[in-house]
Amino acid sequence: MADYKFDTTCIGNAIVDVLARIDDDFLTQETLVKNSMNLIDEARAEDLYAKMGSAIEISGGSAGNTAAGVASLGGKSNYIGKVRNDQLGAIFAHDIQAMGVTFETERSTDGAATARSFILVTPDAHRTMNTYLGACVELGPDDINPAMIAASEVTYMEGYLWDPDGGKAAFRKAAEIAHEADKRVSLTLSDSFCVDRFRGEFQTFIKGGVDILFANEDEIKSLYQTEDLSDAIAAVRDTVEIACITRSNKGSVIIQGDNTLTVEADTSVDVVDTTGAGDLYASGFLYGFTNGYSLADSGRIASLAAAEIISHIGARPETSLKDLIAQKLS
Repeated sequence: MADYKFDTTCIGNAIVDVLARIDDDFLTQETLVKNSMNLIDEARAEDLYAKMGSAIEISGGSAGNTAAGVASLGGKSNYIGKVRNDQLGAIFAHDIQAMGVTFETERSTDGAATARSFILVTPDAHRTMNTYLGACVELGPDDINPAMIAASEVTYMEGYLWDPDGGKAAFRKAAEIAHEADKRVSLTLSDSFCVDRFRGEFQTFIKGGVDILFANEDEIKSLYQTEDLSDAIAAVRDTVEIACITRSNKGSVIIQGDNTLTVEADTSVDVVDTTGAGDLYASGFLYGFTNGYSLADSGRIASLAAAEIISHIGARPETSLKDLIAQKLS
């Protein structure tokens, strides 16, 4: 049996991102809500791809991006996600392993193709995602390697994977294994529309076993059905060990017990594409948390990692985050 040891194991939808620049009129014509994540079928995927013009293909997926970020920071990361043994599946596996991430999930030999997400970026750098899940929905509890989870300081899960029943079962199995090994479980809510679909189930899962919760302002408000951020903070404070709430250019808020820490956003970069900002924020925080940094420094690393991602197209780091953090924190 392999001798595993990871800072973080990330579980999520293994997706190849297809990014294209569009204008707001395109969103209107296609009846798309800016900044939303829409699940689409294969026919809609082909329709959008034909309409969106020239595009760039980059391996992505929320938890995959987080795993890549942890590795770029110098951490030991592992990824669990399902792809098909097709061309895009090979691209995804190559890209994430090239980042230094362990990826051993068995590829599907039949069924749906590897997933892809059409990410439409408007001139204001906001992104609207339209995702064909494909092989992702086939991930289930059998894909959870108990040895990997037990050897991970934090097991991090993306809320997007809660849609298929197999994903839910995989999450519950992983959480049980992690806690039996006295390790932590982390969840990102992923999208307010996702929260709207599964609010009750998320609340139950979080209360029953999530130690570290990531959400943006809209997602945490949706979770607790309030328009007041302070009310949402009060609700989450007694539910999890740590909550990290991102607020775009307003920075973030980290809550632990009675303590509330405000972290400023890094505004030193020009915003090109916000895709992956939350994913890399999670990378930075989890790397800091699992490597002995204070909450304040973990939050700062998170903000710096998010800033690097929004400075270019794509949700994987283009420069060494380890070197960047060394320069910025010195």
